[in-house]
Formats: sequence, C-alpha cells, structure tokens
Amino acid sequence: MVDLVPGLLICLTAVQALQYDGHRNKTRTRTKINSSVVEPKTFKGRTDQLNHTYQLYYPSTDPELDVSPEDPVAAFTNGVLSTWVIPLSYILAMLVGIPSNAYILAFLRLRAKSLSTVVLYLNLALSDLLLLLSLTLRVHYHFNRNNWIFGEISCRLITALFYGNIYCSAQTIACISMRRYLAVVRPFLYRRLAKTPLAVWTCFVVWFLFVAAIVPELLVRQSYHITQLGVTSCHDVLPLEEKSHSPLVPYRLMLVFTGFIVPFLICIFAHVSVVYHLGQSRCDWKPFIRVSTLVFIIFVVCFLPSGVLHIAHYVRLFLYGDDRLYGYYRVAVCLCCFHSCLDPFLCVLISKTAASDLQFISLHGAPQRPTVRV
Repeated sequence: MVDLVPGLLICLTAVQALQYDGHRNKTRTRTKINSSVVEPKTFKGRTDQLNHTYQLYYPSTDPELDVSPEDPVAAFTNGVLSTWVIPLSYILAMLVGIPSNAYILAFLRLRAKSLSTVVLYLNLALSDLLLLLSLTLRVHYHFNRNNWIFGEISCRLITALFYGNIYCSAQTIACISMRRYLAVVRPFLYRRLAKTPLAVWTCFVVWFLFVAAIVPELLVRQSYHITQLGVTSCHDVLPLEEKSHSPLVPYRLMLVFTGFIVPFLICIFAHVSVVYHLGQSRCDWKPFIRVSTLVFIIFVVCFLPSGVLHIAHYVRLFLYGDDRLYGYYRVAVCLCCFHSCLDPFLCVLISKTAASDLQFISLHGAPQRPTVRV
C-alpha cells in the first residue's frame, strides 16, 4: 500500500494537469475569437500545477512560455535550418572573418594624410570582429537544439552585440560610401573638410547609435523556458504581448529603419552618383567602377534579404499575430555575417583598385602601395 501512494499522487496530478490544460485551451480559443489581434505567444508563470509537472521532466530556473505544438517555433527549434544550416554558416563566417578582421586591425598602417580613411576602415573591422565573436555561443545554442545554457545575462549581451553590430557595420559602410561620394563627385568640398576630425566624430555617432540600439535589448528578459519543447530559448521566443516586451515591436521596426533602410539608401545614392560621375570622365575608370559595383552588389545581397524579412516579420506579427517569417529571417541574417567576413577583402580590393590612402603592411613587412590615386 505504501508503494501505491506515490503512484496515486502522480495519477491525480496528471488528471488535474489535463483538466487544467483543457480549460486553458478553451479559454485561449475564446480569447482569440473575441480579440481583434491574435496573440502570437503567451507568457505563463511557473506557479501553477501544470508547469510543476513539466518541471519534473524539464527542470529550469527560467520563466516559462507556453507555445502550441503547431506553432512555427516548434518546427524552427527542431528543424534542419536551425540546428545545422545556421550554426555551420556561423562557423564558416567565423573561420574566415575573425582572422581577416584581426589582420586588418593589427597590420593596417597609415600615412599622415590618410588617417580619416583608416579610422573608418578600422571602425568597420572592429564592428565586424565583435559581430563574429558574438557567434561563438550562438553556435553552441543552435547545435544544442536551440537550448541556451549560459544564463540570462550572457543571452542579453550576446543578443545585443549580435544585432547591434549588424547595423553598426551597415552604418559604417554607408559612411565610407558617402566619403567616396564626396571625394569623387564633390572634390572641392571634400578638400575643405577637416577629414580626420569628421571621421572620428562619424565613428563616435555610429557607436552612440550602437549603444542606443542595444540598451532596450539589455533591459528586457531574453531567455525563457519553452515547456512543450523542453528547451530554454534565447531571444527567439518572447512574450511580445506583455507590457515589458510590447515596445520591442515598434522599437525594432525603428531600428531597421535607422540601421538598414537609411544606410541602404545612402549606399545606393553614393554608388550611382560615383559611377555616373566617373562614366562622364575622360579617364578610364572601368576597373574601379567594376570593383565598386561588385562591392555594392555584395552589400545588397547580404543585407537586403534580412532587412526586408525583418520588416515583413514584424509587420505581420503586429497586424495578424503571424510569426512564420521569423525562421526565414534568421537564415537571412547569416548573409549579414558573411558580409562581415568579406569586408577585409573588399577593403584591400578597393584600396588597390581605387587608390585610397591606405597602406597595407604584409606579414613579411613589405608595403603594398596603391598605384593610382583618386
């Protein structure tokens, strides 16, 4: 008889949990029918009996979220894209990007008059390096079936560095494009500018925007235990209908505007203007035009899909409660990481073709000087 007591208690607990689950599903269905906006995800506390039952199998100290088995987050968490394609892409970007960006930071030297150019390229290399370094824990997270084991503080920090440096890189590229536009299309104005102080202040503004962009991500909780999946999600599943997280939707739309749309429009304007102006010149600028066009195409291919999907995801989430685009957006973000590992090679290519004021010092100590000057 003593041995039967624990079994009876477990059966009663299970029956009570099932009854509560049926009542909860009915309540949720009525709420969705009566509400004009469907809540995409629902935050649930850990004090009820159901969550206690789940904790017997999936112990976690994180607050819990409740998702439906039919929710796209279930397919994303266990899918091949999330557990293999994304982390393998991150590893490839890290293997190429971390050494190349570290090389740029360590061996990029300058002559006195080229300080403004070097400041911008060093700023870009630093931003790309921070972005790639933030991928290390995310690789483990995806290989571990999207289960975050490093705690809430590290989740907030990695999320802030990841998204903040993506937009920081795009803004720095826009500043470099605008500098090239001034040097080619407005040379008299460019010569009158205090280029080095302007470059320093430009980098200061970019990093100020970076800090302003990551603060909201640092203030709200990013990791939640998904009871039905038995994993702790980092940033991927958030209770956006809660007061603490509801401002994130308009905030991220504004972040996409300032961090992607504005730099993208600046790059389009600068590239078209430079190519048109050089096309009208009597000199043969075809090699530079080809290289500049290649750099611009790579920028578009890497940043445009993630920007468009980010906007579309939050618009659909805000209007219809539909979050099915989020998985595709996370795949598109991998392209941004590849741009970070390609930036050093593009800088070298531009410097040799366009004749910027950069001087790259090889590992053997022999300077590789550009042969033509703009």
